[in-house]
Amino acid sequence: MKTQPKIEVGILACEELQFILAGSFEYNNTPFYGGEFRAILQNNQIVIKNKVGSEKKAGSIHISPIGNNSFFELKNVTIGVNFHWEQQENQRFRGSLKLVPENGKVRAINLIDLEEYLKSVISSEMSETSSLSLLKAHAVISRSWLLAQIEKTKSLQTDGNIYQNCCETEEQIIRWYNREDHNNFDVCADDHCQRYQGVAKMQTGKTTQAVEETFGEVLMFDEKICDARYSKCCGGITESFENVWEPVKHDYLTKVIDNNDISTNSNFDLRNEANAENWIRNSPPAFCNTADKNILEQVLPKFDQTTTDFFRWKIEYSQNEIAGLLKTRSGIDFGEIINMEPVERGVSGRLSKLKITGTKKTLVIGKELEIRKWLSKSHLYSSAFVIDYLEIENGIPQKFVFTGAGWGHGVGLCQMGAAVMSEKGYFYIEILNHYFKGAELKKYY
Repeated sequence: MKTQPKIEVGILACEELQFILAGSFEYNNTPFYGGEFRAILQNNQIVIKNKVGSEKKAGSIHISPIGNNSFFELKNVTIGVNFHWEQQENQRFRGSLKLVPENGKVRAINLIDLEEYLKSVISSEMSETSSLSLLKAHAVISRSWLLAQIEKTKSLQTDGNIYQNCCETEEQIIRWYNREDHNNFDVCADDHCQRYQGVAKMQTGKTTQAVEETFGEVLMFDEKICDARYSKCCGGITESFENVWEPVKHDYLTKVIDNNDISTNSNFDLRNEANAENWIRNSPPAFCNTADKNILEQVLPKFDQTTTDFFRWKIEYSQNEIAGLLKTRSGIDFGEIINMEPVERGVSGRLSKLKITGTKKTLVIGKELEIRKWLSKSHLYSSAFVIDYLEIENGIPQKFVFTGAGWGHGVGLCQMGAAVMSEKGYFYIEILNHYFKGAELKKYY
């Protein structure tokens, strides 16, 4: 049996890092006294200073706690980076603090036991008031995802291959986003990987119980840890992995109808444009098709509760707004926008390729997150959308109305659907079996 690993979590990088040490710490096997500090980068070395000007300097600095009651606090940590809920807060962490140079900035990394990390992740992703079945399912997939990423990194390093996440030509830009750009740590602390917001989120109630009762449990398929993914709301059907990230097929990350009637729309092909449009413009039955305030309050952190149109949504842009948005977000001047034509959809109706035609430029873009980035000041809820073109003047629309389905990439577990399932009495293993077909729950350590 394997042992629980320690992991390295990248919290933030800035030109001047401010932090507090509370309790007993050590550095280079000597006591390191607490207080307020700032860290800067000089000649590619980390320099930390306290209030009286005493300083330490090294290529990297690793400060370890002594005992269980010590913690460090990082100032001005940005959460929800580039999302509509982006904000800054001070965060406290257990474990060790590691400071390293990164692209001219000081990078703060938290070294912590994986299970302790998960107690914060589950509380950061979900509310403490969520049902135990949901929290346990989330603990398993968060653990599985992280261990799968660590194994993937090792494999890439062993093979010596350069990870490719972009295919760019004059006619198209196809890009997907994963965590392979994290070279100095295993995982980041924000939505790009998994939300990890420190001690304040390490609750002592059901979230801790969920992690402890699933200690070391992971999903496995063909003797490999599953790259278990999750998103906020699938919109009624989950998406296949290869339509969102690299072109690799995972049999446990594919189309799942999000209800308990397997006959309902089981052969409904949303890659077909007419089917996709009909699906998106309507509100079919699904676990995640809920407006139950009690469920929303149980599942969502407060800053997510401002959004209620998870399942189906609308957004409108004027011609000036959409043209300006595309120019700002892509750096490309399309001129006036004439058309945005679906080129390729995935099994959930999410666009993986979209052709944008303007008076100055025509380009195909993908995959789903790149589409969402270009069409919103932060991120469009999902790429499962259809567009109505209104107020046509000389062949050019003056208004664009987007009607969309779901929130997020839609791959793997649907958080809203899983919340409803748990409220209906489904056990956490049943929830996992619903969203990860063919995967097995196993004890990894």
